[in-house]
Amino acid sequence: MQDFIAIVLICQMSLPQDACTEATARDVMSIHVDSELGCSSGWQDIVARSAFADDVGKSAYVKTMCRRRAEVGSGDQPAAAKPSDR
Repeated sequence: MQDFIAIVLICQMSLPQDACTEATARDVMSIHVDSELGCSSGWQDIVARSAFADDVGKSAYVKTMCRRRAEVGSGDQPAAAKPSDR
């Protein structure tokens, strides 16, 4: 089984979805998930703890990306993030 990291971005509504990145987001959080499916669900609790949680759906939106977590000592680089807009 592969391990994945869900990268959760909170971005300003005025920012186009393709421009919402780790560098441009208002808040960036991450959580370990067991599968790619977990990247699109199961992270809502960390969004609720964000300082910008009350803004989601009003002046901000959530975007998630999924990265494979490299095994320790494997020398593999994490795969490119796959965006999953919510």
